[in-house]
Amino acid sequence: MSTQEEARKLMVRERKHQNHVQEAMLERATEESANDGLTEEQARVHMAQERQQEELRHEAMLERSAEEIGAH
Repeated sequence: MSTQEEARKLMVRERKHQNHVQEAMLERATEESANDGLTEEQARVHMAQERQQEELRHEAMLERSAEEIGAH
């Protein structure tokens, strides 16, 4: 298996993991918002903001990985 194929598989696995984590975080935020008096919509907006930040971090990590793979 080529390095590129390994990198792609790792990226797919990481994306699935991140989606699972985000779903769990949304559920938790929704539950917490009910206790904190926030609306479900406010919880979703907050989670969307967190998801955007996480995606930016993830993309930066993937770019660094791709650069490291390309350097070898």
